[in-house]
Amino acid sequence: MPETPEQATERYLRSGEHDAHFRAWPGNDFLARVHCGEAALRAALIAAVHSRTLHLAFPEAVINLDIVAFTREKVAPMVRGLFPACEQALVLDLLERSVILLTPATIDAQLQSTPWLATAWDLANLYLAGLGADLLAEDAPGLLGLSEETTCYLSAASFDAPGRFEDFVVHEAAHIFHNCKRETIGLRATRTREWLLEIDFGKRETFAYACEAYSRLQALGDGPRERQRLLTEHEQGSMPPDERVDAVEYVEILREAVAVRNGWKRILQRCSPPRVARRALLGAA
Repeated sequence: MPETPEQATERYLRSGEHDAHFRAWPGNDFLARVHCGEAALRAALIAAVHSRTLHLAFPEAVINLDIVAFTREKVAPMVRGLFPACEQALVLDLLERSVILLTPATIDAQLQSTPWLATAWDLANLYLAGLGADLLAEDAPGLLGLSEETTCYLSAASFDAPGRFEDFVVHEAAHIFHNCKRETIGLRATRTREWLLEIDFGKRETFAYACEAYSRLQALGDGPRERQRLLTEHEQGSMPPDERVDAVEYVEILREAVAVRNGWKRILQRCSPPRVARRALLGAA
């Protein structure tokens, strides 16, 4: 029996899944059904978010935050460590415009405008989790941040990281480096340098977590010896909660990073594709 619009809507709200052909929706052709179905699902998603947050207050300190200035302060050390001086301004401009804080004033527009319905569902849950509201599904991921191409989405909870070595702004910004092509922001590309940074596919999360932790080690530690001590403290605590990250390798990368003058470059070398890492080592020799 064909799915009804009501059933299709319920399935989407419960799981984030939908029929790519929108066969439950009326229309004379495929595009008409897509237009009708997408509009209905997004409207239902926004209504579901509103119903779960109706009586919840958004943190005042976060809602009044200058997100552009805040982002620049967070990511500037990473950009200075990873890019030559002639490229830093363009990269910083990209990053400070790429971070979107999900607030009552922005959430509806983001759910309407994000290209993919699956991403819209994730953003809804990200926003709900940030306010401590009920998620759309029991098995929905409890996200604190989300990267989609060159955009980073943050919730209110992103600013309440429970650990001293966590920084979700730096983590999500680090993912932009392998999602954005150099030509997109006006930098010269070559056959071997297509993206802002060449990060091995299997080490993208390792790179982001290492950048996140290293940024905190730099901020908290005054000098190499203190950063070594802080790293030992971090190692004895919790490791990145991601099965894609090898904890031993992660700690090794950070140990190498805190032992050299530019730890950002060492993190990049350890997470680059083999051919890029080898070229970097030869250049440093």
